[in-house]
Amino acid sequence: MSDSNKTDFTNPSTFILLGIPGLEAAHVWISIPFCAMYIIAILGNFIILFIVKTEPSLHEPMYYFLCMLAITDLVLSTSTLPKTLSIYWFNSREIDFSACLSQLYFIHCFLVMESGIFVAMAFDRYVAICHPLRHSTLLTNPMVAKIGLAVVFRGNILILPYPFLARQWPYCRTNIIPHTHCEHIAVVKLACTNTHVSSYYGLFVVFGVRGLDMIFIAVSYTQILKAIFSLPTKDARLKALGTCSSHLCAILAFYIPGLFSTLTHRYGHNVPLHFHVLIANVYILVPPMLNPIIYGVRTKQIRGRLFQLFTHKGT
Repeated sequence: MSDSNKTDFTNPSTFILLGIPGLEAAHVWISIPFCAMYIIAILGNFIILFIVKTEPSLHEPMYYFLCMLAITDLVLSTSTLPKTLSIYWFNSREIDFSACLSQLYFIHCFLVMESGIFVAMAFDRYVAICHPLRHSTLLTNPMVAKIGLAVVFRGNILILPYPFLARQWPYCRTNIIPHTHCEHIAVVKLACTNTHVSSYYGLFVVFGVRGLDMIFIAVSYTQILKAIFSLPTKDARLKALGTCSSHLCAILAFYIPGLFSTLTHRYGHNVPLHFHVLIANVYILVPPMLNPIIYGVRTKQIRGRLFQLFTHKGT
Protein backbone atom coordinates (compact mmCIF):
# COMPACT_ATOMS: atom_id res chain seq x y z
CA MET A 1 0.00 0.00 0.00
CA SER A 2 1.52 3.28 -1.10
CA ASP A 3 2.32 6.17 1.22
CA SER A 4 0.11 8.45 -0.86
CA ASN A 5 -2.90 6.76 0.69
CA LYS A 6 -1.98 8.32 4.03
CA THR A 7 -1.05 11.82 2.90
CA ASP A 8 -3.23 14.87 3.49
CA PHE A 9 -5.72 15.73 0.78
CA THR A 10 -9.05 17.51 0.58
CA ASN A 11 -10.62 15.80 -2.42
CA PRO A 12 -8.98 12.48 -3.33
CA SER A 13 -8.87 11.66 -7.02
CA THR A 14 -9.58 7.99 -6.28
CA PHE A 15 -10.72 5.69 -3.50
CA ILE A 16 -9.36 2.19 -2.90
CA LEU A 17 -11.96 -0.54 -2.33
CA LEU A 18 -10.52 -3.43 -0.31
CA GLY A 19 -13.29 -5.94 -1.02
CA ILE A 20 -13.95 -8.05 2.08
CA PRO A 21 -11.22 -7.23 4.62
CA GLY A 22 -9.72 -10.32 6.19
CA LEU A 23 -11.06 -12.62 3.49
CA GLU A 24 -8.84 -11.51 0.59
CA ALA A 25 -7.52 -15.04 0.10
CA ALA A 26 -11.07 -16.31 -0.42
CA HIS A 27 -12.17 -13.59 -2.86
CA VAL A 28 -12.14 -15.93 -5.86
CA TRP A 29 -14.27 -18.52 -4.06
CA ILE A 30 -16.67 -15.88 -2.74
CA SER A 31 -17.06 -14.53 -6.27
CA ILE A 32 -18.60 -17.81 -7.49
CA PRO A 33 -21.92 -17.58 -5.57
CA PHE A 34 -21.96 -13.79 -6.08
CA CYS A 35 -21.60 -14.19 -9.84
CA ALA A 36 -24.23 -16.94 -9.93
CA MET A 37 -26.71 -14.79 -7.98
CA TYR A 38 -26.04 -11.82 -10.26
CA ILE A 39 -26.69 -13.89 -13.39
CA ILE A 40 -29.94 -15.23 -11.89
CA ALA A 41 -30.98 -11.67 -10.97
CA ILE A 42 -30.30 -10.35 -14.49
CA LEU A 43 -31.98 -13.24 -16.31
CA GLY A 44 -34.91 -13.48 -13.91
CA ASN A 45 -35.80 -9.79 -14.01
CA PHE A 46 -35.46 -9.57 -17.79
CA ILE A 47 -37.77 -12.61 -18.11
CA ILE A 48 -40.35 -10.92 -15.86
CA LEU A 49 -40.22 -7.78 -18.02
CA PHE A 50 -40.50 -9.82 -21.21
CA ILE A 51 -43.46 -11.88 -19.99
CA VAL A 52 -45.43 -8.86 -18.76
CA LYS A 53 -44.74 -6.96 -21.99
CA THR A 54 -45.77 -9.80 -24.30
CA GLU A 55 -48.81 -11.06 -22.36
CA PRO A 56 -51.82 -8.68 -22.67
CA SER A 57 -53.65 -10.34 -19.76
CA LEU A 58 -50.85 -9.16 -17.44
CA HIS A 59 -51.29 -5.48 -18.32
CA GLU A 60 -52.69 -4.68 -14.88
CA PRO A 61 -51.49 -2.44 -12.02
CA MET A 62 -50.02 -5.34 -10.02
CA TYR A 63 -47.79 -6.38 -12.92
CA TYR A 64 -46.86 -2.82 -13.83
CA PHE A 65 -45.56 -2.41 -10.28
CA LEU A 66 -43.75 -5.73 -10.68
CA CYS A 67 -42.03 -4.36 -13.81
CA MET A 68 -40.97 -1.28 -11.84
CA LEU A 69 -39.54 -3.61 -9.19
CA ALA A 70 -37.67 -5.60 -11.85
CA ILE A 71 -36.10 -2.46 -13.37
CA THR A 72 -35.11 -1.23 -9.91
CA ASP A 73 -33.51 -4.59 -9.10
CA LEU A 74 -31.58 -4.59 -12.39
CA VAL A 75 -30.11 -1.15 -11.73
CA LEU A 76 -29.43 -1.89 -8.06
CA SER A 77 -27.50 -5.11 -8.66
CA THR A 78 -25.65 -3.72 -11.71
CA SER A 79 -24.53 -0.63 -9.81
CA THR A 80 -22.42 -2.78 -7.46
CA LEU A 81 -21.74 -6.31 -8.72
CA PRO A 82 -19.56 -5.60 -11.79
CA LYS A 83 -17.13 -3.55 -9.69
CA THR A 84 -17.25 -6.10 -6.86
CA LEU A 85 -16.42 -8.93 -9.24
CA SER A 86 -13.58 -6.91 -10.78
CA ILE A 87 -12.08 -6.62 -7.27
CA TYR A 88 -12.41 -10.36 -6.72
CA TRP A 89 -11.11 -11.44 -10.11
CA PHE A 90 -8.68 -8.75 -11.26
CA ASN A 91 -7.75 -6.97 -8.01
CA SER A 92 -9.09 -3.77 -9.64
CA ARG A 93 -9.60 -1.79 -6.46
CA GLU A 94 -9.36 1.83 -7.58
CA ILE A 95 -12.53 3.83 -8.16
CA ASP A 96 -12.65 7.47 -9.21
CA PHE A 97 -13.93 9.89 -6.55
CA SER A 98 -16.85 11.04 -8.72
CA ALA A 99 -17.63 7.45 -9.75
CA CYS A 100 -17.66 6.46 -6.09
CA LEU A 101 -20.18 9.17 -5.23
CA SER A 102 -22.27 8.21 -8.27
CA GLN A 103 -22.30 4.58 -7.15
CA LEU A 104 -23.24 5.67 -3.63
CA TYR A 105 -26.12 7.72 -5.05
CA PHE A 106 -27.48 4.95 -7.28
CA ILE A 107 -27.34 2.31 -4.53
CA HIS A 108 -29.26 4.31 -1.95
CA CYS A 109 -31.60 6.01 -4.43
CA PHE A 110 -32.79 2.68 -5.83
CA LEU A 111 -33.06 1.13 -2.37
CA VAL A 112 -35.48 3.93 -1.41
CA MET A 113 -37.30 3.50 -4.73
CA GLU A 114 -37.67 -0.25 -4.12
CA SER A 115 -39.14 0.44 -0.70
CA GLY A 116 -41.61 2.86 -2.31
CA ILE A 117 -42.60 0.25 -4.91
CA PHE A 118 -43.38 -2.24 -2.15
CA VAL A 119 -45.65 0.39 -0.57
CA ALA A 120 -47.40 0.88 -3.91
CA MET A 121 -47.84 -2.89 -4.29
CA ALA A 122 -49.28 -3.10 -0.76
CA PHE A 123 -51.76 -0.34 -1.67
CA ASP A 124 -52.71 -2.24 -4.82
CA ARG A 125 -53.39 -5.44 -2.83
CA TYR A 126 -55.33 -3.46 -0.21
CA VAL A 127 -57.66 -1.94 -2.80
CA ALA A 128 -58.01 -5.24 -4.71
CA ILE A 129 -59.04 -7.22 -1.60
CA CYS A 130 -60.73 -4.66 0.66
CA HIS A 131 -62.42 -2.56 -2.06
CA PRO A 132 -62.53 -4.81 -5.15
CA LEU A 133 -65.32 -2.87 -6.87
CA ARG A 134 -63.25 0.32 -6.77
CA HIS A 135 -59.96 -1.24 -7.93
CA SER A 136 -60.39 -0.60 -11.65
CA THR A 137 -61.54 2.99 -11.08
CA LEU A 138 -58.87 3.89 -8.49
CA LEU A 139 -55.81 2.23 -10.02
CA THR A 140 -56.10 3.32 -13.62
CA ASN A 141 -53.07 3.38 -15.92
CA PRO A 142 -52.57 7.16 -15.44
CA MET A 143 -52.74 6.69 -11.66
CA VAL A 144 -50.16 3.86 -11.80
CA ALA A 145 -47.89 6.13 -13.87
CA LYS A 146 -48.27 8.94 -11.32
CA ILE A 147 -47.43 6.57 -8.47
CA GLY A 148 -44.35 5.37 -10.37
CA LEU A 149 -43.19 8.95 -10.99
CA ALA A 150 -43.76 9.81 -7.32
CA VAL A 151 -41.63 6.82 -6.25
CA VAL A 152 -38.80 7.88 -8.60
CA PHE A 153 -39.03 11.53 -7.53
CA ARG A 154 -39.01 10.65 -3.82
CA GLY A 155 -35.96 8.40 -4.18
CA ASN A 156 -33.97 11.00 -6.10
CA ILE A 157 -34.83 13.94 -3.84
CA LEU A 158 -34.21 12.08 -0.58
CA ILE A 159 -30.81 10.68 -1.59
CA LEU A 160 -29.49 13.77 -3.39
CA PRO A 161 -27.97 15.16 -0.12
CA TYR A 162 -25.84 11.99 0.29
CA PRO A 163 -23.28 12.68 -2.48
CA PHE A 164 -23.66 16.45 -2.10
CA LEU A 165 -22.62 16.34 1.57
CA ALA A 166 -19.95 13.68 0.95
CA ARG A 167 -18.34 15.91 -1.69
CA GLN A 168 -18.11 18.81 0.78
CA TRP A 169 -16.20 16.93 3.46
CA PRO A 170 -12.37 17.11 3.56
CA TYR A 171 -10.65 13.71 3.39
CA CYS A 172 -7.29 13.88 5.13
CA ARG A 173 -6.95 10.45 6.75
CA THR A 174 -7.02 7.82 4.04
CA ASN A 175 -8.74 7.01 0.79
CA ILE A 176 -9.08 3.30 1.59
CA ILE A 177 -12.65 2.02 1.89
CA PRO A 178 -12.88 -1.38 3.63
CA HIS A 179 -15.81 -2.46 1.49
CA THR A 180 -16.74 -3.89 -1.91
CA HIS A 181 -18.63 -0.75 -2.95
CA CYS A 182 -19.05 2.90 -1.96
CA GLU A 183 -21.53 2.52 0.86
CA HIS A 184 -22.65 5.83 2.34
CA ILE A 185 -21.46 5.41 5.93
CA ALA A 186 -18.22 3.72 4.82
CA VAL A 187 -17.36 6.81 2.73
CA VAL A 188 -18.45 9.36 5.36
CA LYS A 189 -16.30 7.67 8.01
CA LEU A 190 -13.18 8.61 6.01
CA ALA A 191 -13.82 12.36 6.38
CA CYS A 192 -11.69 14.24 8.91
CA THR A 193 -14.39 16.64 10.10
CA ASN A 194 -17.65 16.54 11.99
CA THR A 195 -20.00 14.49 9.80
CA HIS A 196 -22.98 14.37 12.14
CA VAL A 197 -25.17 15.98 9.47
CA SER A 198 -24.57 13.07 7.08
CA SER A 199 -24.97 10.52 9.87
CA TYR A 200 -28.22 11.95 11.21
CA TYR A 201 -29.65 12.42 7.73
CA GLY A 202 -28.79 8.81 6.93
CA LEU A 203 -30.66 7.69 10.06
CA PHE A 204 -33.63 9.83 9.02
CA VAL A 205 -33.77 8.12 5.62
CA VAL A 206 -33.48 4.65 7.15
CA PHE A 207 -35.93 5.01 10.01
CA GLY A 208 -38.02 8.03 9.01
CA VAL A 209 -38.61 7.06 5.38
CA ARG A 210 -38.22 3.30 5.09
CA GLY A 211 -39.56 2.94 8.63
CA LEU A 212 -42.73 4.77 7.61
CA ASP A 213 -42.93 2.57 4.51
CA MET A 214 -42.84 -0.53 6.73
CA ILE A 215 -45.56 0.92 8.98
CA PHE A 216 -47.77 1.68 5.97
CA ILE A 217 -47.26 -1.85 4.63
CA ALA A 218 -48.03 -3.35 8.06
CA VAL A 219 -51.25 -1.31 8.38
CA SER A 220 -52.30 -2.28 4.83
CA TYR A 221 -51.75 -5.98 5.49
CA THR A 222 -53.57 -5.79 8.81
CA GLN A 223 -56.63 -4.57 6.93
CA ILE A 224 -56.05 -7.11 4.15
CA LEU A 225 -55.86 -10.03 6.60
CA LYS A 226 -59.02 -8.85 8.39
CA ALA A 227 -60.84 -8.79 5.06
CA ILE A 228 -59.47 -12.19 4.05
CA PHE A 229 -60.46 -13.97 7.26
CA SER A 230 -63.95 -12.50 7.06
CA LEU A 231 -64.56 -14.25 3.73
CA PRO A 232 -67.26 -16.94 3.95
CA THR A 233 -65.45 -19.95 2.44
CA LYS A 234 -62.05 -21.55 2.92
CA ASP A 235 -61.38 -21.59 -0.84
CA ALA A 236 -62.00 -17.85 -1.08
CA ARG A 237 -59.65 -17.20 1.84
CA LEU A 238 -56.91 -19.36 0.33
CA LYS A 239 -57.28 -17.69 -3.06
CA ALA A 240 -57.04 -14.21 -1.51
CA LEU A 241 -54.02 -15.22 0.57
CA GLY A 242 -52.37 -16.62 -2.56
CA THR A 243 -52.54 -13.23 -4.28
CA CYS A 244 -50.63 -11.66 -1.35
CA SER A 245 -48.09 -14.40 -0.56
CA SER A 246 -45.59 -13.39 -3.28
CA HIS A 247 -45.61 -9.78 -2.14
CA LEU A 248 -45.16 -10.72 1.52
CA CYS A 249 -42.19 -13.00 0.72
CA ALA A 250 -40.53 -10.24 -1.35
CA ILE A 251 -41.09 -7.70 1.45
CA LEU A 252 -39.45 -9.97 4.03
CA ALA A 253 -36.51 -10.67 1.67
CA PHE A 254 -35.95 -6.91 1.26
CA TYR A 255 -36.55 -5.42 4.69
CA ILE A 256 -35.09 -8.04 7.05
CA PRO A 257 -31.51 -8.09 5.60
CA GLY A 258 -31.66 -4.30 5.15
CA LEU A 259 -32.63 -3.63 8.75
CA PHE A 260 -30.06 -6.13 10.00
CA SER A 261 -27.32 -4.58 7.82
CA THR A 262 -28.12 -1.03 8.96
CA LEU A 263 -28.20 -1.89 12.66
CA THR A 264 -25.00 -3.97 12.61
CA HIS A 265 -23.15 -1.32 10.57
CA ARG A 266 -24.08 1.51 12.95
CA TYR A 267 -24.25 -0.21 16.32
CA GLY A 268 -22.53 -3.59 15.98
CA HIS A 269 -19.07 -2.35 17.01
CA ASN A 270 -18.00 -5.83 18.13
CA VAL A 271 -19.14 -7.49 14.90
CA PRO A 272 -16.19 -8.43 12.61
CA LEU A 273 -15.73 -6.07 9.66
CA HIS A 274 -15.93 -8.84 7.06
CA PHE A 275 -19.37 -9.79 8.45
CA HIS A 276 -20.57 -6.18 7.97
CA VAL A 277 -19.44 -6.24 4.35
CA LEU A 278 -20.94 -9.66 3.61
CA ILE A 279 -24.32 -8.63 5.07
CA ALA A 280 -24.27 -5.40 3.02
CA ASN A 281 -23.62 -7.45 -0.13
CA VAL A 282 -26.42 -9.87 0.73
CA TYR A 283 -28.77 -6.92 1.16
CA ILE A 284 -27.88 -5.53 -2.27
CA LEU A 285 -27.84 -8.82 -4.19
CA VAL A 286 -30.28 -11.30 -2.65
CA PRO A 287 -33.58 -9.38 -3.14
CA PRO A 288 -32.93 -8.76 -6.89
CA MET A 289 -32.21 -12.48 -7.24
CA LEU A 290 -35.17 -13.68 -5.15
CA ASN A 291 -37.88 -11.34 -6.41
CA PRO A 292 -38.25 -12.86 -9.92
CA ILE A 293 -38.05 -16.37 -8.44
CA ILE A 294 -40.72 -15.57 -5.84
CA TYR A 295 -43.09 -14.00 -8.36
CA GLY A 296 -42.32 -16.60 -11.02
CA VAL A 297 -43.10 -19.50 -8.69
CA ARG A 298 -45.94 -17.99 -6.65
CA THR A 299 -47.85 -16.08 -9.35
CA LYS A 300 -50.03 -18.39 -11.42
CA GLN A 301 -50.24 -16.13 -14.48
CA ILE A 302 -46.46 -15.62 -14.74
CA ARG A 303 -45.77 -19.28 -14.03
CA GLY A 304 -48.22 -20.36 -16.73
CA ARG A 305 -46.82 -17.92 -19.29
CA LEU A 306 -43.27 -19.02 -18.51
CA PHE A 307 -44.19 -22.69 -18.88
CA GLN A 308 -45.95 -21.91 -22.15
CA LEU A 309 -42.90 -20.02 -23.40
CA PHE A 310 -40.50 -22.90 -22.75
CA THR A 311 -42.83 -25.64 -24.00
CA HIS A 312 -43.35 -23.75 -27.25
CA LYS A 313 -39.60 -23.41 -27.65
CA GLY A 314 -39.20 -27.11 -26.96
CA THR A 315 -41.68 -28.10 -29.65
